[in-house]
Amino acid sequence: MALTSPLSPTRSTSAAGPRRPSTEAPPRIVGQTTLDDIGTPLHSVTFCIVDLETTGGAPAELGITEIGAVKVRGGEVLGEFATLVNPAQPIPAYISVLTGITDATVAAAPRLAAALPAFLEFAQGCVLVAHNAPYDMGFLRHAAEALGYDWEPLAVVDTVKFSRAVLPRGEVPNHKLSTLAQHFRAGTRPAHRALDDARATVDVLHALLERVGSVGVGTLEEVQAYSGRVTDAQRRKRTLADGLPAEPGVYVFSDDAGESLYVGVSKNIRSRVRTYFTASEQRTRMAEMVALASSVTPIVCATELEAAVRELRLIAERKPRYNRRSRFPERGRWLKLTVEPAPRLSLVREAKADLAEGAAYLGPMTSKAADDIREVMQAAVALRTCSERLGPSSHRTPCSLAELGRCAAPCTGGEALTVYRSAADAARAAMSTDTGMVTGAVLERIAELSGAERFEEAAGWLAKLQTFLRIADRTQQRHALANAGEVVAAEPVDGGWVIHVIRHGRLAGAARSAPGVDPRPTLEALMATAEAVQPPAGPAPASLSEEADLILTWLAQDGVRLVAISNDWALPLGAAARDRHLLAARSAGVRG
Repeated sequence: MALTSPLSPTRSTSAAGPRRPSTEAPPRIVGQTTLDDIGTPLHSVTFCIVDLETTGGAPAELGITEIGAVKVRGGEVLGEFATLVNPAQPIPAYISVLTGITDATVAAAPRLAAALPAFLEFAQGCVLVAHNAPYDMGFLRHAAEALGYDWEPLAVVDTVKFSRAVLPRGEVPNHKLSTLAQHFRAGTRPAHRALDDARATVDVLHALLERVGSVGVGTLEEVQAYSGRVTDAQRRKRTLADGLPAEPGVYVFSDDAGESLYVGVSKNIRSRVRTYFTASEQRTRMAEMVALASSVTPIVCATELEAAVRELRLIAERKPRYNRRSRFPERGRWLKLTVEPAPRLSLVREAKADLAEGAAYLGPMTSKAADDIREVMQAAVALRTCSERLGPSSHRTPCSLAELGRCAAPCTGGEALTVYRSAADAARAAMSTDTGMVTGAVLERIAELSGAERFEEAAGWLAKLQTFLRIADRTQQRHALANAGEVVAAEPVDGGWVIHVIRHGRLAGAARSAPGVDPRPTLEALMATAEAVQPPAGPAPASLSEEADLILTWLAQDGVRLVAISNDWALPLGAAARDRHLLAARSAGVRG
């Protein structure tokens, strides 16, 4: 099979400059913007503990009167920063009484335009710490924006929030800086002056870090996520993340007996697993799972799609007790138009290889969805609802549905059976090629109900129609993907290529080529070693339905390029997707 669209190496380049509100704006303060995903040891973090004194107004008023800061790393003070600031506005009397800072005190002090750049330079590359950090950070962000600096702190630790999480209820009467400083015997007493308060906050921070260090908290990320809701036993389990790869893939929590408890997927396995031992994981059942877990097994994957597919397959195979979704794909049901002289809609466990004999399928789906679709189709096509098998010579008395015009009564035989077969053909077309007839019939009913001001019933029918179109659309798309045979597609990512081989709707292989390198050898090797997949016998793809949906979603993304395909890949002109779009547009118009 020849490649229809050869790939070429790609290189990404970017240029970034300062964001300036005007040509006279000051230069951008550049600093690190992200942290190591696998955790930053506290001993290597440079903290800048800052405190501001202000005029007491809103941050947007830029009423900063004093900035004080202390830079520390590993418990050692690296430097201090202190300056008064002339706010260019009167200082209220009550603020002067509280802080001792008056208009005369700041008369000769530098303006904010001079003081702020000096502080930002001092704090560059640091994690900022403040007591009631939202207040101080609000003033600093507004000031930076007003002066044209594109500034965002590396990270922020709020010692108020941190102390509430660390200290048991009742240990201190409140979490004011003065209370905590006295409780931890800080070397400096807070006095509503910036540098003194920053020094006191340093001692409070170190005391809190000592507390959490005793239960194994050793990284900045753990400090930021720390919460008293997490038990010490749960935190001690964090060693399960040690040695895990910081790469995309699947992770499996297992108990002492080797039973899989939970399967998850992440772009960074180590980083994601670590969150199960912090406050960022708030699901009760996950705390129960972690208590039972004794190991975590990583499965590194070449691409995000491969990881998502492996997760689905493992959940379906092992049925971990703490996974809620995708555990029982075999419970999905198919709505089938049966193969018999008078076909009917029947809910079946599997789709068979009888499309050529006249069968049609929608699914898999829940029983509730099947009931809704039956009702929708019954509104458009008068199919029988009885379960008896009728032959060409059947002749019975018609039931009440036939008298109401809701069934073509094939049981009466003769011409009625011929008419009924036409109705069955229409149902088959609606399920496999063109949903327009069903959509039109249900929309007429919705219009009638709305005209009679029976709006709740109309909304119910709209929801059922949406269910029909959604499942018909997915069934048609999966079937088309399975019939396409082998599909090879690629997406440019980070200067390289993500490549997938899909065979009959199943992911058969995944690979990633290095940035700036010709991807064709990787592509050819992947196609040669990809899993051999047998064509499906029925309308379903050779994979879990959810897997086919993941593949279809990836194929539809911008940038994904079709490299090779073995068969035609086409949807019917009257595909359900068309009616879904039309219905969405009409619904939006009604809401508007």
